[in-house]
Amino acid sequence: MLGQGLIIVYSCGSNPSGVVNPKAIEAMRDIGYDLTAHASVALDTLPLTRFDYVTTMGCGDRCPMVQANHREDWAIPDPKHLETVEFNKIRDLIRDKVTDLIARIKMATDPV
Repeated sequence: MLGQGLIIVYSCGSNPSGVVNPKAIEAMRDIGYDLTAHASVALDTLPLTRFDYVTTMGCGDRCPMVQANHREDWAIPDPKHLETVEFNKIRDLIRDKVTDLIARIKMATDPV
């Protein structure tokens, strides 16, 4: 949604439920993104490659190793049991972190 034309994004989990959280679908619909075509998938669906950037959402040492040139753990709590207002705060926190990462990627790739 935010990095179109610059980045290719994969999203997966270490313990996926197999179903996209209805709260996530609604939260993203609120900001104009249709999440209904997405799936809840496991890490083994990732291409076998070394990624430029990998971000994790607070799993710390429990995160499986995915090969990456740059790695960040954003330490974001799982919002699945939160009420709508708090859930949306997590959505917005993720948006802000993604926006920051995209800006850093652009700075690293733009010729001087």
